[in-house]
Amino acid sequence: MPQLLAGKRVLITQAEQFMGPELCAVFAAHGATVIADNRELGEAGAPQRIVSDAGRIDALVANLSIAAPATPAEQVGDDEWAAVFAALVTPMPQLVRAALVQMIERRSGKILLMGSASALRGMKRASTYSAARGAQLAYVQAVGVEMAAHNIQINAIAQNFVDNPTYFPAEVQANPRFQERLKREVPLGRLVAAREDAEFAAYLCSESANCFVGQVFPVCGGWVQR
Repeated sequence: MPQLLAGKRVLITQAEQFMGPELCAVFAAHGATVIADNRELGEAGAPQRIVSDAGRIDALVANLSIAAPATPAEQVGDDEWAAVFAALVTPMPQLVRAALVQMIERRSGKILLMGSASALRGMKRASTYSAARGAQLAYVQAVGVEMAAHNIQINAIAQNFVDNPTYFPAEVQANPRFQERLKREVPLGRLVAAREDAEFAAYLCSESANCFVGQVFPVCGGWVQR
């Protein structure tokens, strides 16, 4: 396997959740020194402390997740809205600002968001979650083009129907109705493998991907094209 990340120090947040375990394994296989942080990001100052404690980082992978509520839009309360945005949106600029201090000084760095394709295609009973994921993507696009002049590449993977324990646990995958849904809604006809997703993330954090700035890459087996 080519060592795409040899000599690189990579901070991965919420490393035990969502895509964290596979990201850590694949990035390490590509030669990275992985700083796998499992602390929650909601406490005041936590994102800044996490970045500070990591020391020098060549790449930040903002791996953020929350159990997606399935509330009808007319029933969404202020508490749900605030909680989802606090988990998915508020930590983003805090993490990025903290990482940019050292990256701007070095004129080098990668920041990658592990986001969701739910922001790219309407989904019933997902208004809160989709709105928060959409805010993440809009932030990445804006900051990505701004930081390009500093030789810092900031991008996002917008995923859905990717094998991970947070959104597609084993019991969901074993359900025949879910398998029927896969074949009906996803042109690929199966879940994207966790390793396929993580390998793409490793590429986007490597020097081979220096030309991508402020871009959102759907990884969803063609689901957003349907």
